[in-house]
Parts: sequence; structure tokens; C-alpha cells
Amino acid sequence: MKNIKRRDFLKTTTMTGVAAATSSIINLNAFAIPNKLVAGKPIVISSGNGAKALEKAMGMIQEGKDALDAVIAGVNIVEDDPNDMSVGYGGLPNEEGVVELDAAVMHGSSYRGGAVASIRNIKNPSKVARLVMERSDHVLIVGDGALKFAKAHGFMEENLLTDQAREAWLKWKENLSSEDDWLPPHTIEDKEIGQIYEKYLRHYGTIHLSGLDMNGNLSCVTTTSGLSYKIPGRVGDSPIIGAGLYCDNEVGSAGSTGRGEANLLNCSSVMIVEWMRQGKSPEESCILACKRINDRCREKRLQDDQGRFKYGVSFYAINKRGEYGGATLYSGGSFLIHDGTSVKKIESAYLFKK
Repeated sequence: MKNIKRRDFLKTTTMTGVAAATSSIINLNAFAIPNKLVAGKPIVISSGNGAKALEKAMGMIQEGKDALDAVIAGVNIVEDDPNDMSVGYGGLPNEEGVVELDAAVMHGSSYRGGAVASIRNIKNPSKVARLVMERSDHVLIVGDGALKFAKAHGFMEENLLTDQAREAWLKWKENLSSEDDWLPPHTIEDKEIGQIYEKYLRHYGTIHLSGLDMNGNLSCVTTTSGLSYKIPGRVGDSPIIGAGLYCDNEVGSAGSTGRGEANLLNCSSVMIVEWMRQGKSPEESCILACKRINDRCREKRLQDDQGRFKYGVSFYAINKRGEYGGATLYSGGSFLIHDGTSVKKIESAYLFKK
């Protein structure tokens, strides 16, 4: 047998190890965008309560403003509106009659994001979410910490519970029986327990905006007062990056409204963006998110008599080309876009006929 010098042996075994390790490494090129998307003309998309928000956002984009500036300014209109009981001032309270707000932002060109959850007494949580992104080393701040952070940056506390929202809360409380969020011990097979949302018309209530600006950059924002009459401290998908919203500046932006728990469990918005990365259209990607929620639901209490997920979820998406799409689980949904000429109402694709 030929003698092998120690130095040659170490060199040989090292190279063999490197080769073996390299063969097991994931090919990162497989995750690249098949054909890098060229930015299209500016567009903004929103949930159905965003007409005024879209007008504001597109006006700013046409003036050359950054997409994040535009979409936040847009949703501020809804946050400030006491007659919109799903967002900001005038939003429906938790089960104790206290308004708790959630919001998140993502800035495409810098690949950053920020969020706040269960923040009280601050009218514009979307602005605070942006400050979390720009003035802290964090992404998400919640509860009392979020309030203190907002106050440190000059936000003033104010009572967010309007008389209209208070009356709605009192009506719910006066008729309260088993239709709250406290559940008895149960299994996934149990059906007739808790959360009969339809009986008292409980609202989820959210606004989402995604925008593509004149420089071809994407950004998005979602803001909400969350599920009405929720357990204090409940957080849905809206302030959770990847669930309630997601933005990749090379691909697209997506957001959701509806049952936040479903989107949390399925990471819906990031999945939509990743499907768009694979070359699927915004509409196809939103439909896939609906299908994912329906297919993964195992709890009988959340299903209808046909075994379908019975609660509402809606998705909205745009890609880098300026193409758009939206989808809901059931027919009858719609969303809004502004393509630079006017606000247009678009019928959503759907998974099931109502």
C-alpha cells in the first residue's frame, strides 16, 4: 500500500467533506424569480372600505411620493373616521368595552417592517407601526409597551369609544349568552360550541392597502380594531407580518381581512407573495390562500354542513408589474383598486359559490 503523508491525507479528507457538504446544500437559485419582473404603472389596491384611502394614496403617488407614505396617509382617513366601526377611532371595542387597535406596515425598497398590537387610546396605530420600524430595533410592540412608545414620540392619548360603538357593545353585552370567545373543553370533533358570529353580526373589520409607486417600489399597511367584543389582548393577523400582510419589493404585496385566526395559522399573505414569485397571478395566488385555509381546517365547529370552512376571509394582491387580484372563500366579495384614473370596484374570485 502506498504511504500517504499526513498533510495530503488531511487535504484529501477535507476536500471530500466539502464536496459532500456542498452536495447537500439547497440550490438557492431555485428560489430566484423565474423572470425578474419589470415594474408596471402605479396602482393601489384595498379592501372594500378603502375608496377615500385609495384616492389619497394615488394622489400622493402621482406626486412622486413613496408608496409607504401614500398607503399610510390613505388608511389614516379611515382610522380618523368615527363612522367606520372597524378601524381606529370609533372601532368596536373588546368584551370589556375598551377599543384595542392593531396595525402593521412593510416598506418594500428597504425590506423593513413594523407593527403594534393591542394598543389603546391612540387613534392612528399605523403611524405608530411605522415608528416601530424607523425608531426602534424591534418589529412588533404590544399593549402598554406600544402605548408608552407612542407617547414617547408625541402621540396623545384619547378616548376612542364613540357613542355609536358603545351602543353596539351594550347591545351585544345585554344579549350575551354562549356567543363569546370563551370555550368549554372540546375536541376538534365538537361542532355546536361557541362563536356563533352570525347571530349578533360580530365584525372583524380591517382595512388593507398595498401600493406600487412611480419608482416601481411596493409597500403595504393593514390597520384594524380587530374582532368586535374579543377577549382583551386578542391579536389577529393584521399586525403579524407574513399573516395579515407581506411585501417583497421584487415580487409583489398582499394583505387580508376577515377571520384573523385562519390567516395566522396559514401565514396567508407571505404564501400569496411566494406563489406570485413562482409565476402565478395575483388572483390565482389569492385563491390558493383560500384553498389552503379550507383544506387545513379540522375543527368541526368552524365548518358548515358540507365540511367547508364557514367564516369569511378575503385577500388582496398586486405584483411588481402592476397586475392585481383578490379572492374570498365565498362568492359575493369585492375589492377596490385605483389605477391612476379612478377608483374601481372589482368582483373577487372565490372558492365556493354562496
